[in-house]
Amino acid sequence: MSELRLTDVRLSHFRSHLDSRLILDGRPIVLYGSNGSGKTNVLEAISMLSPGRGLRNSKVTDMIKTPEVVGWKVSAALSSMGSQSSIESRIEPSANRIVIIDGKIVPQLALGKLFRVIWLVPTMDRLWVDGSESRRRFLDRLTNSLRPTHGSLLLKYEKAMRERNFLLREGVGDLTWYRALEDQMASAGAEIVNNRADVLNKLASAISSSESEFPEADLFVQNLTDEYLFDTVEDLREAFEKYRQKDIKAGRTLIGPHRIDLLVRYKEKDMDAKYCSTGEQKALLISIILANARAIIKEFGSPPIILLDEISAHLDKKRQSDLYAEILTLKAQAWMTGTGSELFKEIEDVSQQFSISQTAGYSSVVQVK
Repeated sequence: MSELRLTDVRLSHFRSHLDSRLILDGRPIVLYGSNGSGKTNVLEAISMLSPGRGLRNSKVTDMIKTPEVVGWKVSAALSSMGSQSSIESRIEPSANRIVIIDGKIVPQLALGKLFRVIWLVPTMDRLWVDGSESRRRFLDRLTNSLRPTHGSLLLKYEKAMRERNFLLREGVGDLTWYRALEDQMASAGAEIVNNRADVLNKLASAISSSESEFPEADLFVQNLTDEYLFDTVEDLREAFEKYRQKDIKAGRTLIGPHRIDLLVRYKEKDMDAKYCSTGEQKALLISIILANARAIIKEFGSPPIILLDEISAHLDKKRQSDLYAEILTLKAQAWMTGTGSELFKEIEDVSQQFSISQTAGYSSVVQVK
């Protein structure tokens, strides 16, 4: 397994960080400070070194430090698979996001060829009891971590679906327009369905072969509209045609990869995650994230960077200890946040620890250990 780590991270005008720098040596990283000090902003900055909208799913313009409003930049040195790279993600005011690797502007997808980033944040604690859309986004993040082109397929599918929905709402009867858009949706949709299925199989393998102390989770997909998942281009094309009159009445597309739900069961108890205790739900989430990391190691050859925001919430001391042990076993560069250093006392000798505070709207980062 090859080492993978960020060794020098700098945030410029990113949310509350005017100019913050962290020099890293490969150990797990602990960021602690009071609520609102800027801990999560650091994790979000790291997530912007991967394709997509980051762990808060925010607009890139929302991340600009105010009142300066001069854009933002996140840069890092990366040691990956025996080579060194410089990476940068930035925007100027009212401009698109730019990704630069070793001095060259590249597409966001190029980041996925260098390293992978996965995360767990407090808003995900309600994943099993919230609506299906949140779980579907979670499934697609898992999928994208192992299939980096998955995100572009989703964009292609959603663009064609928006155009088809416009035709449906307007009551357009020209079949040529529908068929052209449905062909695009079927082509991208079949890949989306099969990507998800492939990744769920890989996660199931990673979970079943693990010696983790976290509960074993069963994951499967349920279609919200029809029992059949339509996993081929022809099946999807026929389904869109079959449902077209229903879709016209509804004014939207009622069937397809955007109409699925991710279901999770606590295997040992044979219980749906939504009926588990808060602590069990958090443990199941962590189990899936750790399985995701193991699957990435097997497929990619290096561990992902793991971002764990306020990770101790809903975990007892035993679960915290189990998590730290798993992180050390994975040899992954994990970034963990919490309100106090006492939460990480068990790993204080094997982690880098930084104190984060905020004064007059500006965050500062100080290495403590």
